[in-house]
Amino acid sequence: MSSTPTPLFVAIQGPQGSGKSYLTGLIQSHLSSPPHCLRVATLSIDDLYLPHTQLKSLAESYPENPLWKGRGQPGTHDIVLGLQILSCLKQGRMGRQRIELPRFDKSLYDGEGDRLPMDGTGSLVQPPIDLVIMEGWCMGFYPIPDREIDERWDRLWQVEKGLLGMDDSIVGTKENIKQINEVLHRYVDVWSFFDIFIQLKPALLTNNVSQYSIVYNWRLEQEHSMKSLNGGKGMSDAAVKLFVDRYIPGYVFFGDGMINGECSVNTSTQSEGDIRNATVPQSSRPPWVGKSLLVVLDTHRDVIGLEEF
Repeated sequence: MSSTPTPLFVAIQGPQGSGKSYLTGLIQSHLSSPPHCLRVATLSIDDLYLPHTQLKSLAESYPENPLWKGRGQPGTHDIVLGLQILSCLKQGRMGRQRIELPRFDKSLYDGEGDRLPMDGTGSLVQPPIDLVIMEGWCMGFYPIPDREIDERWDRLWQVEKGLLGMDDSIVGTKENIKQINEVLHRYVDVWSFFDIFIQLKPALLTNNVSQYSIVYNWRLEQEHSMKSLNGGKGMSDAAVKLFVDRYIPGYVFFGDGMINGECSVNTSTQSEGDIRNATVPQSSRPPWVGKSLLVVLDTHRDVIGLEEF
């Protein structure tokens, strides 16, 4: 791989608590060690969050959209910076200046977070790079037509919202979802870098239980583990519930984007298998389709299924 002119780009997507960062670290450790000895660069889409002042400005500009009250959602990332970093990693050549990767400190401003200065004190990688791994909860989310949002809102979303007991004041209105959808157009250029995609997905449960209920358990386990190590500092169980609530709309409305790309087919009444086999124009397919892997996880994060897509 080291003889190839450009690195291999791998995207990893999964919900909160699914083990994205853990998997990324395992791959980096394994492939950077003998006998492989590859140059591996890793980053999270979280490190592309806007600086605190811009996050605050976004929230103030859209006071009616609860999804933009804080970081996390599409629209809260610096896409220009992301494209610059990915371009540098792709074009890096032997002997060129080291590339500094951005860092976002989530502990600053009472947990609102801020980007740290890119002043040479952060993570530096030396070109050429063999493998670039980028992970994040919304990796591969593509915009969909407004009519598709309308269909999912009336059918899938109402079911999920009822099963999970979510409040509109936290998860937003249909117009708020359409605002998120609009900014996703900016992310497509970022996705175009990636050759391979790994999706971590919770297993389907019974008809009366939301598939996404597992995500709450995973995130709650993370919070409890952290609090056991830091003297109890962290979110209450109720706060964790509200935290995860804000991300569920993304999975319902955009979570099949890594398969369908800029979806132009009606999937609101289709099963998951039908969605995966839907006929989508080849030109709208993501670049990684045909070279990617779906990893299905049970409640304990054990792998219970693998599927190529």
